[in-house]
Amino acid sequence: MKIKEVLSALEQFAPLPLQEDYDNAGLQIGLTEAEVSGALLCLDVTGEIIDEAISFGCNLIVSHHPLIFHRLSHIIDEDYVQQVVRRAIKNDIAIISMHTNMDAATGGVNFKIAGKLGLENLRFFGKRQHVVNSKGEPIEGGEGVIGSFAEPLAADDLILRLKKVFDVESLQANQLLRRGIKTVGLCGGSGSFLLGDAVSAGCDAFITGEMHYHEFFGHEQEIQICVIGHYQSEQFTPEIFRDIINRCCPDVRTYITKVNTNPILYI
Repeated sequence: MKIKEVLSALEQFAPLPLQEDYDNAGLQIGLTEAEVSGALLCLDVTGEIIDEAISFGCNLIVSHHPLIFHRLSHIIDEDYVQQVVRRAIKNDIAIISMHTNMDAATGGVNFKIAGKLGLENLRFFGKRQHVVNSKGEPIEGGEGVIGSFAEPLAADDLILRLKKVFDVESLQANQLLRRGIKTVGLCGGSGSFLLGDAVSAGCDAFITGEMHYHEFFGHEQEIQICVIGHYQSEQFTPEIFRDIINRCCPDVRTYITKVNTNPILYI
């Protein structure tokens, strides 16, 4: 099985046209004709991830966040990105990143978050896209996902569920809603731009990974805001990669990283 076959399977699930204009998803480093010795699946690519790939005998890393996000004018040891790029090339490790295209795809990051929470009747909200993959199959995408609980939850019970499911030490919330929460809008990572859409869609709660201070104002008793952390919200993304590869490229050994790459500590 060659790296190009894994790349094709991932891009058929989450075609690159779904990515945002600012993004740099897809093949980052490596030669796609090489045979896959194993694939390490992760959120971020760091030096520790390279070490882990080497220890598992993997010559492929599939990450959510692109290692190369901005143009590199040179590759020396000026910052961690350049250092990791050099080490990956030196060790013949290919890197594929599936970022905002995987966020937007049907069955992608936001669907995974919703599934972990037990939400049902999932549908997109915010900007929607319709593209075709390399097989000519139609793929629908969207910025956020709305779902509903079978039975309404109290606000404090929703917070307790979030803390348990996402292993969150603490989260940010506005004033606790004094009504049951049934309809939930969510967006992994930096999704605060969808708060207004969630309100307009009649959501009782909005869950995301990051929001700015001033964005919390003015929504008291309108919608329950829960901000659980960027890394925490997207931590299950490697499970999506694993399922795609296991289904489409069953001969490829896959490993979900054991390294926590979250650079933010809660002290």
